[in-house]
Amino acid sequence: MKSVCVFCGSSDGNNPLYKTKAIELGKLFAENNLRLVYGGGGFGLMGAIANAVLENGGEVIGVIPDRLVQRERAHNGLTELLIVNTMNERKEKMAELSDVFVTMPGGYGTLDELFEMLTWKQLGIQNKYNIIYNVNSFFNPLLDQLKTAAGNGFLKEKVLGELVVLNTAEELIQQIKSQS
Repeated sequence: MKSVCVFCGSSDGNNPLYKTKAIELGKLFAENNLRLVYGGGGFGLMGAIANAVLENGGEVIGVIPDRLVQRERAHNGLTELLIVNTMNERKEKMAELSDVFVTMPGGYGTLDELFEMLTWKQLGIQNKYNIIYNVNSFFNPLLDQLKTAAGNGFLKEKVLGELVVLNTAEELIQQIKSQS
């Protein structure tokens, strides 16, 4: 079974479409025998995708730092919940457990996780696939900034080209399934 790490918000955001798309993706994970690895929270997009996977018979592994168990209200109904000491350990454990990374809308933590995995790939620390699920064009300004960085010589075009941007859950599932 392929394990997919999803980075996303611990809140719902202000557009109900984000939660709808998280639920849709979670259902598709379960239907396509993809295990969800995520930050272990029970609320926001994190909770929505985890609940959708579980409600449709799928497996979910959450990884959460002990100091966030109360703040993010750790999800207690997961297939497995791993409690670690630090945010760095959380990212390391999620990376270790996953075959591919998907980033959905979120805030600082989500962006931190995305950029850490992209940096690790650029440095050769890991060689896993990175996908942005660009729900409602959420990431367009960020993608423009990355193109600006590349145009100014701060990112190699090759590295930028390795980031896959998809707009639908169906495309995302197909992309994941096509990777060996």
